Amino acid sequence: MAQHITHDPIYNTVDRDNFLSMVEVDRYADRTDAFDSIISATVDHFWDPTDPAYLQYDLEKFDLSEQTIMPREFAIELNCAVADKLDEGQKIKLANQNTRFMLSSILHGEQGALSLSASLCHVMRDPGAQEYAANQAREEARHVTGFAKYIQTRFGSPLASGPTLRNLMNDIVLAPEVYKKLVGMQMLIEGLAMGAFATLHSKTEDPLLRRLVQFVMTDEAFHHRFGKIWADKTVPKLSEQEHEVVELWAAECFQILLFNLVNAEQKQAIYGEFGLDWQWVRSAVMEAFGDEDRRSAMTENTNIFRVLIKTLLKAGIITDRTKPVYSAWVDMNELALEEDEVAGSDVADAGIATLRDINRNRKKIGKNFKVR
Repeated sequence: MAQHITHDPIYNTVDRDNFLSMVEVDRYADRTDAFDSIISATVDHFWDPTDPAYLQYDLEKFDLSEQTIMPREFAIELNCAVADKLDEGQKIKLANQNTRFMLSSILHGEQGALSLSASLCHVMRDPGAQEYAANQAREEARHVTGFAKYIQTRFGSPLASGPTLRNLMNDIVLAPEVYKKLVGMQMLIEGLAMGAFATLHSKTEDPLLRRLVQFVMTDEAFHHRFGKIWADKTVPKLSEQEHEVVELWAAECFQILLFNLVNAEQKQAIYGEFGLDWQWVRSAVMEAFGDEDRRSAMTENTNIFRVLIKTLLKAGIITDRTKPVYSAWVDMNELALEEDEVAGSDVADAGIATLRDINRNRKKIGKNFKVR
């Protein structure tokens, strides 16, 4: 259907309520092999967040009253006038509450990815694309379990999603246009996630979080490819009008995320216990950090927004029409010359090697176990 802007039959869709089209006899033989390598690779990065062979939540102790999960510089409030109003214990707690908010946002993002993948199963006509979507839904479900269990272990419960992320995910999951689902979740949200995971893995002081994030990255690296395959097969075939529709929508989403994802208004729920007014916090942060600081942060290859821009650029979605939106923050020529690898791919590869070892040993144990 034209409004889905797919062009390649492997991304063709039907109405989400049109189940009868899924049981048409001819459909079953009309299966793409474009996703077979991603699907079959699942065995290489299988993991179970509830199995201590992979993650031992109770053994990894961490004193939140004395230690920060992430370095203090990641709490922007502690690098401005806000810090002057807090004692040492409060500074540690605020830093960890910032991490709690970030991890809660990731948890909500994983739930969004799970719901979106499940929604694709209802609309993807091609059995191969449908199988991939079901496979991703399974993997996103274990991410939800893993992050929920980690947050419960460290904090007791997650924080509510900020309205920016919540509203964007709601729009993407419920969008009838398949390009919004694929660009929005598989490229924008997954791109943000890979940048966040790469940063968490390299900077966290908590070995349990580092291990969890690495295992998640082994899955996400493949999820990112699903969107890239769409771009490779679809973007070169777009008409000028279609390209403009996709490009402008992506740029709009980028700007919404850039200016609203982690600002004080989104995080206002964490300030009350410190006697801080969120509007005052926002003013203090804005006074200390401007656009130049934002640009400087985007020079790091794991910066979430740099990763997002690179994802869109390498997919061919950005043209001269919207290039100024992004070049205000990063050197687009430099970005274009970088390798076409998503941030954290080396971490994901190392994680797959670890999982192969774990799963190999578990198979050996399984062979020696007999059910009576």
